Amino acid sequence: MQALNDHLAKDGFRLRGTAMSRVDAFSDVIFGFALTLLVVSLEVPHTFEELHHSLRGFIPFAICFTLLILIWYSHFKFFRRYGLHDLGTIAINSALLFVVLFYVYPLKFLFTVLTAGWVSQDNAAFGTGGQMRELMLLYSVGFTAVYSFFIALYWNALRQKRHLTLNPREEFLTRSSMIEYALMTSVGIISILIALFAPSNVSGLAGFVYIALAIIGPIHGRWEHRRLLRLGPASH
Repeated sequence: MQALNDHLAKDGFRLRGTAMSRVDAFSDVIFGFALTLLVVSLEVPHTFEELHHSLRGFIPFAICFTLLILIWYSHFKFFRRYGLHDLGTIAINSALLFVVLFYVYPLKFLFTVLTAGWVSQDNAAFGTGGQMRELMLLYSVGFTAVYSFFIALYWNALRQKRHLTLNPREEFLTRSSMIEYALMTSVGIISILIALFAPSNVSGLAGFVYIALAIIGPIHGRWEHRRLLRLGPASH
């Protein structure tokens, strides 16, 4: 754990939440439960056919597992940075965890469909053309809500910058995180708009919008790095 804390602090942000709290413990339980819901089956296969069926679910499980771990890491990073447990943080965190649990089944179904190649409107996975639209809408609303709550968490931390004694570097990193998550929610909103207003036969294009995340992330990272260099070396 110390190695992970050192990694988080390498940008010069002082970690104020290194001690495990009840909020951290409760949040980890919720994330653990969400990961459990992703498991293909809780029963050990009794036949080779059952094993083969379970293995077909490995790729979507791996994708969903990775996405949830990324959300968990963002959550872990916030609470390590600020160590906040005020009423506002608890309320926003509770809403975030609620969405994460709701997010699991649309997430699992979407990637099961995609990895199985069931993206055509004629596939048995969808009874009507509008169901693909609804699936993308569910996924995008969940994605947008999750990262909107991260913006709210960082805004709540910035609001308490005097109490937290944030130095200029930490205040910049707080604002930078808000910008990063705002860019991510923007992608989600664009996907929602496509799912809502595009013709049913092309509503699946709402998923391709998320490719933009692979471009936005590195660009934001380079911008943040340049700004940190201007601020000078970290001081503790």
